[in-house]
Amino acid sequence: MQPTSPLEIVCAHSPDSDDAYMFYALATRKIRSKLVQFRHVLEDIESLNRKAMVGHYDLTAISYHAYPYVADKYMLMAAGSSIGDGYGPMLVSNVPMNAEDLKGKRIAVPGKMTTAYLALRIMEPDFEAVVTPFDKVLDLLHEKAVDAALVIHEAQLTYSKGGYHLITDLGRWFKAAYDLPLPLGANALLRKLPEDVRTECSRLMKESIVYALENREEALNYAMQFARDMEPALAEKFVGMYVNHYTVDAGEVIPRAAQKLLDLGWEAGLIPHQIQVEFVR
Repeated sequence: MQPTSPLEIVCAHSPDSDDAYMFYALATRKIRSKLVQFRHVLEDIESLNRKAMVGHYDLTAISYHAYPYVADKYMLMAAGSSIGDGYGPMLVSNVPMNAEDLKGKRIAVPGKMTTAYLALRIMEPDFEAVVTPFDKVLDLLHEKAVDAALVIHEAQLTYSKGGYHLITDLGRWFKAAYDLPLPLGANALLRKLPEDVRTECSRLMKESIVYALENREEALNYAMQFARDMEPALAEKFVGMYVNHYTVDAGEVIPRAAQKLLDLGWEAGLIPHQIQVEFVR
């Protein structure tokens, strides 16, 4: 009897240095499985959120904000979350401002399905959102087309070079308000995949992250291809912020934090229905 070939899992994630770092061992086939093999697709997170709504990919990165919209098709993975523990997306402006000054202001946001947008709406419901690609929000601010910009990805570490002022760090705000880390991004698996396949994908994802953390230099060298011209020290700092022990395993804290975030969104009328978070381990 011929041995069966591994099932191909189409695995979609963003072309960001932290995602590249955590998927390194799988993308370069340093970790393999007899049951599954991964084919990697790179897309920006807002596109991945939209495609997850129709169950487009077997395994996909999503924003935690997107989970209520895709929970009928996907389960969250215990490995692979991007978590801001006391830090996260940042609101910046051309002139010094306080969070209280944001009411009624025009704010450039990197997509309405991002967790950054959800957290901002929970903190300050009254503002005009100007949806802009994440790498262009500071351009709008520079042009004075908006009063503030919501900054995600590596620009969290580089915005000050443009002379912009920090209004608030949403991860710091969430930690102070609820004593929980802010869950930003997750990996999700199609529910319709066989249970043994889901379990194997989760095991491989965790192994890939552990491999990167234990072989930091080679994983960082690979991730640098995706760091948008960032100098190595800055890329290393960014990866270190968002690939941590919570990324290896969400444990009990991250499901609690995700539930709190999504409950707050539902209570504020920002999410259409209440959802119970569900993780594959």
